[in-house]
Amino acid sequence: MKFDIELVGKIGSMALINQEDNDINYNVIAHISRALKPGYVWVTSGATEIGRIDYIQRNGHELVGADSDIKTDYAAQGQLILLQLYRRFLDHNYSLRQFLVEHQHFNDNEKREHLKKALLRCKDQKAIPIINYNDPVSYEENRKLEIQNLKEKGAKVVECIDNDETASQIAMLLKPKILLLLTSVDGIYEDIKTKTSLVKEISGKDVDEVIENIERFQEFCDGASRRGAAGARAKLEYIKEPVRNGTKVIIANSKYKIADILADKVPMTVIGQR
Repeated sequence: MKFDIELVGKIGSMALINQEDNDINYNVIAHISRALKPGYVWVTSGATEIGRIDYIQRNGHELVGADSDIKTDYAAQGQLILLQLYRRFLDHNYSLRQFLVEHQHFNDNEKREHLKKALLRCKDQKAIPIINYNDPVSYEENRKLEIQNLKEKGAKVVECIDNDETASQIAMLLKPKILLLLTSVDGIYEDIKTKTSLVKEISGKDVDEVIENIERFQEFCDGASRRGAAGARAKLEYIKEPVRNGTKVIIANSKYKIADILADKVPMTVIGQR
């Protein structure tokens, strides 16, 4: 089977942060950026957390106020820094293109098609798309109202509550060979407190059996890496449709290099049909 896009990848906010030092994990951003090439599409979280860190470093304290306002202000401050970091370490022969998306880009057929075509053009133009949810201008209450209106019309609604869902939606648009979700742990665990319980493979003889096994492992999943994140259970929910499309899903730790993950040299969870 020929794939126009080799890989759609995603990294979560906490995987980009060195929590011990409350600083950006430059090593992770560097090894990801150096691995990116035409045919790869990258979905990145991190703008809000990086904006928060930058604000604290410049002012000596956190912002105070309504959560929605603080998130907006941090995201607006962090977005530029995040893209500058990817640009710093990216192969200078490649262009970098930023795509800021919101839920309406996936709930409107015309907008979906426009986004798809723009992303597909990148490969031939030696450009790397970097995608993030448009937090600075996405007002939470307005977003909830728009989504509720769509649900009342009986439509299947994409909410994009976090970038795991965004990455899965991008994978559904582009039907890549691989959907790579980088996180702060090695993959899916039967018991997150027991590191030897890593689930190395979720597979099946056909796609229906794979989905059935995904749902079985969802029962083991609980919790999330940060406030507002949906967690491993939701991550497994979002990947079902990409798996149905023939995309192989890999969930792995961001500390590992992408080349080593793709070469099956490190611990991870691989999901897809045998």
